[in-house]
Amino acid sequence: MSTVVNTSEAPTGLGFGARFTASMVLSRWTPGDGWSALEVVPHRPLELSPAAMALHYGQAIFEGLKAFPRADGSLALFRPHANAERFNHSAERLAMPALPVETFVDACARLVRADASEVPTGPGQSLYLRPFMIAVEPSLGVRPAQEYLFAVIGSPVDHFFADGFEAIDVWCPSDQIRAAPGGTGAAKCAGNYAGGLAAKSLAVAQGCHEVLWLDAREHRFVEELGAMNFFGVTREPSGAPLLVTPPLSGTILAGNTRNTLIQIAADLGVRTEQRHVDIAELTTGDVRFVEAFACGTAASVVPIGSVTTADGRYVLGDGRPGELSTRLREELAAIQYGERPDARNWIHTV
Repeated sequence: MSTVVNTSEAPTGLGFGARFTASMVLSRWTPGDGWSALEVVPHRPLELSPAAMALHYGQAIFEGLKAFPRADGSLALFRPHANAERFNHSAERLAMPALPVETFVDACARLVRADASEVPTGPGQSLYLRPFMIAVEPSLGVRPAQEYLFAVIGSPVDHFFADGFEAIDVWCPSDQIRAAPGGTGAAKCAGNYAGGLAAKSLAVAQGCHEVLWLDAREHRFVEELGAMNFFGVTREPSGAPLLVTPPLSGTILAGNTRNTLIQIAADLGVRTEQRHVDIAELTTGDVRFVEAFACGTAASVVPIGSVTTADGRYVLGDGRPGELSTRLREELAAIQYGERPDARNWIHTV
């Protein structure tokens, strides 16, 4: 069972997403009144009608972002406006009302201020925020709901993976897909994740950590992992590293960490190429990639050590975290925790 804890009493062994802070933020939407004023209330069970439309027709979207303890003693959100904009993109795709960007950011900031004493300060720790919106109107009519609940909850967390920065192994199925063109692949909605859980279980059963999804048409091109974007590292003709990631095509989530790393790489003088990545580039004897990694808000940067397909297991590079993967992770963390200047105004101090 998930529990609410004060992390000052449990600063280590937090895991990821199993503990929650004492507060949450709520707002409700109805057609006549729009969004109600934000309320900070105790973290508690929600009371929903069994006919709430989210339970039947899946109108449920969410975001994930973090509040970081900074080197100067402050607390800060990382790029919350980008999360707010993506939240509204998801809402539009699922016929849900938009939430003003500043309201989204204010809600996250209010939660951090309310539970500031519960933000963990150990190495690699942070407060993970989960803003979400669900359809709460009680009706079985197949149509967009007329009542919605927006909420933000917080979870003090360690690294997403228990092994920290160790390389993960991924499984690549050829008979299942995550998203198809014209679908909801670019929206951060609950149904996208539910559809991938069976494959995640199969991956774990084979000794892998995550699923590496291929495209829906040809089952050939790498798209993303279950909750992270994909990057590979190859070489320019000059020998310099070249960062490669699949293009955003409507079936891949526009990850904020993905966008951030592309900009950090440019600052480091590393070029990024957005192109289709054939799975054969990861699973043949002539592997073009010297390293690969996944990235997302929850996990930051996670090296990929091997890819498993129906034909076998293929090790990338030497199977360990690569040089550029490590550098990008360190640069990102240094900005988030206040150890490097915030040259791009990504930090929103609470």
